[in-house]
Amino acid sequence: MSFWICATCAVEHSEQVEVCAICADERQWVPADGQHWTTLEELAAAGYRVNIKEVEPGLHGITSEPGAGIGQQSMLVSTSEGNLLWDPIGYLDDEAVEAVRALGEVKAIIASHPHMYGVQVEWSKRLGDVPVYVSEADAEWVARQDPVIRTWSGTLEPLPGVTLIQPGGHFPGSAVVHWADGAEGKGVILAGDTVFANPDRTSVSFMRSYPNRIPLSGAVVDRVAKALDVFPYDRLYGNFGGAIPVDAKQVVRFSADRHAAWVRGDFDHLT
Repeated sequence: MSFWICATCAVEHSEQVEVCAICADERQWVPADGQHWTTLEELAAAGYRVNIKEVEPGLHGITSEPGAGIGQQSMLVSTSEGNLLWDPIGYLDDEAVEAVRALGEVKAIIASHPHMYGVQVEWSKRLGDVPVYVSEADAEWVARQDPVIRTWSGTLEPLPGVTLIQPGGHFPGSAVVHWADGAEGKGVILAGDTVFANPDRTSVSFMRSYPNRIPLSGAVVDRVAKALDVFPYDRLYGNFGGAIPVDAKQVVRFSADRHAAWVRGDFDHLT
């Protein structure tokens, strides 16, 4: 076996270690009965499969059933110059690779932050050694090194009309994608969980840890929201199927202001 997969977060590792560092961090968790490892072969034998569906024209969501590890939804952004695979899931098989290839050539693979690394190197190899861009600020979390990995910082434009920035927050290098042609040309943000699309579809959240409920400060949340202000966008997609379908830019600003007000104590009288 050339690599192992953490059963809890589904991030690939070149070798088994005592505990997955990503899961041992305060932003994630290790199961009560300890570390568990798996492989693509074991997942396939257990009946895992990949689902691909159109989210909107030019954008497809990719999930596994059952969900591998954290269970995120990857996004495949299609452009005339090639495609971007965003937040790669922790499972793949030959059928999934062929389905992704059928939607166009993947030119870049990028995760929003370490929890979303999935089997990024394996996706790259199966798709023809596609560059895997990893935030320089978070490169220490890569557990399967390979020549396909390239670090980046600041701003990155892997494809025309597709721009990445790093507002940080959840992780120092936490990134978002701006897709200019999305939402019928009004612009889309693929937020990972740098900005988390809430179930009410009219608000978003910002956290250092979602499973362990560790908040960010009001100042950091304001910084994240302001970083997105440079882009025109009307829609926002999270990495677990949530979305803000309209007025997303206003929703992000409102939610950031609300977060800051709560942590500042403005609403303590309601508690």
